[in-house]
Amino acid sequence: MDFDQTDAYLRRIGAERPAAPTTRALRDLHLAHLRAVPFENLSIHLGENIELIEDSLVAKVVGARRGGFCYELNGAFAALLTALGFEVTLLQARVYDDAGKPGIPYDHMALRVRTSDGGDLLADVGFGTHSHFPLVHGERGDQQDPGGTFRVTETEEGDLDVSRDGKKQYVADPRPRALGDFTAGAWWHRTSPASHFTRSLVCSMLTGSGRITLSGRTLTTTTAGERHTAELATDAEVLDAYATHFGITLEQVPHVRAAAFPEGGTGS
Repeated sequence: MDFDQTDAYLRRIGAERPAAPTTRALRDLHLAHLRAVPFENLSIHLGENIELIEDSLVAKVVGARRGGFCYELNGAFAALLTALGFEVTLLQARVYDDAGKPGIPYDHMALRVRTSDGGDLLADVGFGTHSHFPLVHGERGDQQDPGGTFRVTETEEGDLDVSRDGKKQYVADPRPRALGDFTAGAWWHRTSPASHFTRSLVCSMLTGSGRITLSGRTLTTTTAGERHTAELATDAEVLDAYATHFGITLEQVPHVRAAAFPEGGTGS
């Protein structure tokens, strides 16, 4: 990313260009990104192509003013951080299901970010409901965050378990990865009937007072811990909600599409 592209990205998230790539700057950028760029899987159901190429990811987030899922959001954020002088490492992670079983390799992308003042942090703007601020990579005790109580624990194999409020979220492999390494994982999530992304629609974003989520026709607003749900009756109301709450302008209402291969098929 050049200087002008970086400035455009910063305007997209409503952030100032930091004077230096410090821990404080990373925290500010992380929160600003979560409050400006939604976590969404609409491309899967609109039949839009998803390319794990830096220019394409930045064009979607900045130029098209869209969001994305983990590979897109953390991939684009990594490009921004690198352009601002942070040292960024892409990490592959496996997300735990409700039974505590980890998912496929390259199930998720997270970021290890080194700052100019010696900070080494785990940043993640692509996990939906998660920490508002980066987690301290080397801290093994509880880390308090507006999003909950987090803990980073090293496994016997040297991987990192990330937990929220006592529940394991994902396990990250600390070895550096390239953006293209995540292509198979992204393809699986876009095509497999076993992926929750092919079975449902989601568009969700952190707000100053809570969170707002549009899932299909259900609009859920959380303010100061109180949830309010509304069912949108018409396509016009759905399109207006995407535009009003998430800044996403669509020509058609997305609908859940059939997965690319049948139940019982393989995604690897």
